[in-house]
Amino acid sequence: MRTLWWVLGVVLVGGFGLGYGAEKSLHTERISGSAGDVLEDDPVGRLKVFIYELPSKYNKKILQKDPRCLNHMFAAEIFMHRFLLSSPVRTLNPEEADWFYTPIYTTCDLTPNGLPLPFKSPRMMRSAIQLIASNWPYWNRTEGADHFFVVPHDFGACFHYQEEKAIERGILPLLQRATLVQTFGQRNHVCLKDGSITIPPYAPPQKMQAHLIAQDTPRSIFVYFRGLFYDVNNDPEGGYYARGARAAVWENFKDNPLFDISTDHPTTYYEDMQRAIFCLCPLGWAPWSPRLVEAVVFGCIPVIIADDIVLPFADAIPWEEIGVYVAEADVPNLDTILTSIPIDVILRKQRLLANPSMKQAMLFPQPAQSGDAFHQILNGLARKLPHDNSVFLKPGEKILNWTAGPVGDLKPW
Repeated sequence: MRTLWWVLGVVLVGGFGLGYGAEKSLHTERISGSAGDVLEDDPVGRLKVFIYELPSKYNKKILQKDPRCLNHMFAAEIFMHRFLLSSPVRTLNPEEADWFYTPIYTTCDLTPNGLPLPFKSPRMMRSAIQLIASNWPYWNRTEGADHFFVVPHDFGACFHYQEEKAIERGILPLLQRATLVQTFGQRNHVCLKDGSITIPPYAPPQKMQAHLIAQDTPRSIFVYFRGLFYDVNNDPEGGYYARGARAAVWENFKDNPLFDISTDHPTTYYEDMQRAIFCLCPLGWAPWSPRLVEAVVFGCIPVIIADDIVLPFADAIPWEEIGVYVAEADVPNLDTILTSIPIDVILRKQRLLANPSMKQAMLFPQPAQSGDAFHQILNGLARKLPHDNSVFLKPGEKILNWTAGPVGDLKPW
């Protein structure tokens, strides 16, 4: 394996840049007729979105209170609002709207350490829905079936950061018919509603742009990962955190020369990713980790360790073509699995990752760029049109139970 490592380090090269605003390299490849085309779809002209004008206490005032919300991984809810305000898909005439958007910043209640607390989010969301249902007729005619909400917290609209509690709570009952745009994605999980749009977490594009290195830099690191392997405070044994995947990586490969893994986060972190062939993404249960975004943007083949995962924009990004899936139970065999991949397969994955469209789809740049994550969300909404007749309720018909859910959620916000 040492010999193979040196061969790969010499042969497999290329950072290829971030993609947006860059010329397509000769060392790129696209998948014609499938995801390669979907990535470049233009949603303009295919849908119209009406934005509810809510009191600023639901959004702008919350952000003013704590501007750190602009930089955390859940900031997509803020930037999506800003994007839509000036987007050509916006309509000021709700009668012609295909979709209705309620701008609520549910992840902007931060601890001193910058971690979002979702405990007020259900009451906040419920309050906003009561407001739009009372002041406009559009919620009541569908009970939210033509509405979408951005809920980018750990377990989406289950509004809790601990999985056991999130499962117990379930998705907020008032969102039963709405489309949820969320970073959480796991098949057969109560917090992933059918029809949800799974998106990448927010990773600052400008910050990554500032750390680009020469595109022909050799990829001299075989496997790279930086991050926590154990949640020391809550899960010191490593059985729960990332469902044990990170702990298994550390225990099996901390002394393996093929693996450059550490809890340290060096100043050269982004540069190192551009020198790596494989970047570990031990997500465990959700694709919200920015490492997935960073891997794609920097052309490092993502090694996805997360059973039953639903990855961002799975109908637009060919994850099986650009990444490597490893079952959580197979982590002890990671070295064998990765060194067994033929070099021509690795080179093709790198060429696909070098496609600027692939990188663009994972980013939320300001200002927005064609084909970026904002546009992929709109494409996802457009593909759900036209609405089925079942979306619109019959006169007097009611489906939602406004008093369902935990008692604490019914308190005024």
